[in-house]
Formats: sequence, structure tokens, C-alpha cells
Amino acid sequence: MQSFPASQLLNGDLINNNINTANLCTKPSILHFICRFRCSLCRKTWGSKRVRVLFHFHLNTARNRGTIKVRRFKQKCRRCAEAQWEDPNFPVENIDVLVERLVKNIRVKCYRDNLGETNRSSVFIGRVNGPHETAHCEACHKGVCSQAN
Repeated sequence: MQSFPASQLLNGDLINNNINTANLCTKPSILHFICRFRCSLCRKTWGSKRVRVLFHFHLNTARNRGTIKVRRFKQKCRRCAEAQWEDPNFPVENIDVLVERLVKNIRVKCYRDNLGETNRSSVFIGRVNGPHETAHCEACHKGVCSQAN
């Protein structure tokens, strides 16, 4: 079985941003995390408390192994008229939190484990102000954001 560092999983090396959900026999899960973004045009940075990350789990019981596909949802800079969709940057302190939540979801959805309420909070240094902006949220555009207007 091949394993990868969590930082590789989150920072793009293993991420497939074009997941075709129609062909997967999976159990999807949408989790949210605290992340930072940086505009590639004006270099402005901003934080978001509810960045959506979509996980698809596929458990192959015949081979006794599973597959996880990850999709991070992006945001646009509200300052730039021609803004690009920017990838979220996960603080190192939150990678363990993300992996812990992912493992919990896999255990509950694939193995039907009853783990109760154990949800460690993400760490964020700085301020996150303002309302949710649907126009700048890729998850809203894709219909997977619970805060969509």
C-alpha cells in the first residue's frame, strides 16, 4: 500500500480537481476548513473560515483497500475585476485536523464505526471578517456550498 504525506495531499501534488462523480462508486463527504488565499494578480491575501473540501471514498472490499479522491474548492479575489480561482493554502497546524476528520468520516461511512462527537477545531491566526460572498466562492458556483444564497 502506498502512503503520502498529508501536506502532499493538501497542497496539490495528489489532488484531482476534475473529479467525475458520475463514474465513482463512492461515499462523498464535504468538510470545511479554515484556510488562506492569495490573489495571483494583486497579491492580496484573505482568510476564509469555511473552505469546502470534497472527499470521495471508495472501499474495495475484494482487494481490502480503498481510494480517496480530493477536491478543494477555490475562491476569487473580490478586488480584481479579472480575478482567477485561487487555491486555498492550508496552515500546517490544520493538516492534522483535516486528516483526523477525513479518517473519522471514512470510519463512519465505510466501516460504520460509532465514534460519537469528536471534532477538533482548526487553528487560525488573524482575522476573518465579512459575510460569505457567493460570487467569489467556487463551491457556491458548483452547488455544494451550504451558505449559497
